[in-house]
Amino acid sequence: MAPAKKGGENKKGHSAISEVVTREHTIDIHKCIHGVGFKKCAPQALKVIQKFAMEYVGAPDVGIDTRLNKAVRAKGIRNVPYHIHVR
Repeated sequence: MAPAKKGGENKKGHSAISEVVTREHTIDIHKCIHGVGFKKCAPQALKVIQKFAMEYVGAPDVGIDTRLNKAVRAKGIRNVPYHIHVR
């Protein structure tokens, strides 16, 4: 026979949702797209942001949200903002 379980021994694990830490960073895009052709400015900026996130998080699969993509491309593919705040 299996031993009987006692009633009050429920263990609760740590939830990933309760331990989420958000940090805000400002990424200087201007120095990274210096010397890049006009039509490649926004794609290069997105690559730089993704590379920064991969180094910071330490995970190889970091996705770019559509809101971030729209913020980078808000003034067009050529006129990328100099700095961008990410969370």
